[in-house]
Amino acid sequence: MSVTDEQPVLLKVDGPITRIVFNRPKVLNALNVAAAEAFLAACKSVAADSGNRVVIIAGEGRAFMAGGDVSTFQGPAEEVRKRVPTIMEPLHEGLEILAGLPQPVIASLHGPVAGAGMSIALSTDLAIAADTAIFTLAYSKLGTSPDGSSSWSLPRLVGLRKAMEIALLSDVYDAPEALRLGLVNRVVPAADLASETEKLARRLADGPTFALGKAKALLRGSLDNSMHDQMEAEAVAFGACIGTADFAEGVGAFLAKRQPTFKGK
Repeated sequence: MSVTDEQPVLLKVDGPITRIVFNRPKVLNALNVAAAEAFLAACKSVAADSGNRVVIIAGEGRAFMAGGDVSTFQGPAEEVRKRVPTIMEPLHEGLEILAGLPQPVIASLHGPVAGAGMSIALSTDLAIAADTAIFTLAYSKLGTSPDGSSSWSLPRLVGLRKAMEIALLSDVYDAPEALRLGLVNRVVPAADLASETEKLARRLADGPTFALGKAKALLRGSLDNSMHDQMEAEAVAFGACIGTADFAEGVGAFLAKRQPTFKGK
């Protein structure tokens, strides 16, 4: 077994783009304790890397992620109650880190996107899916409620009524339906998923990433703000952007009728 095979999550840095890749392909990347802890470590590493401009989350093998490792849930209730937080807590901490990053986070989805896998996908800023991907929240089929922030993100993406249906029934949705519902931003042929994800990531990495980070924070906080408070936050963010080289470049390029070259600062 290679070192790569032994690592439940891979961290791949390619210039300004960092990939967090779930790497338990033999079990469809099912999330266990080691994978959850490795995911958190990867998220912390991304947050500490000042050179990073875009994050991609993906899965090795035939799936993005088929959910939590159900074998963890076997046994007496008191034992399971002690065991589950060892997966849930690092997962939740990692997702909070990614949500708070100024960098855009893209989910690149293929195969089964189920349970915790769907929760992770819903938590990202943008999602691109292969046309063969399938989606199900799945928790109700195990007799449990959702985790991984899906109960927060799902109503915000599809509305409360549809979120209730997706969570309570745990139906399976194909990629075109996921696109129609707003669960993903784009659907591409499976053979093109890697290249289309790369293209999207490069486009974002070449953008004004300081401004993109401010936009991300504004949008993520908007549903908790009054209109007045949101506009106050917009004014503060806009003011911060004014002091950047990217702002000067964007204005100059617009007036000169040329394409801007942003540096992310």
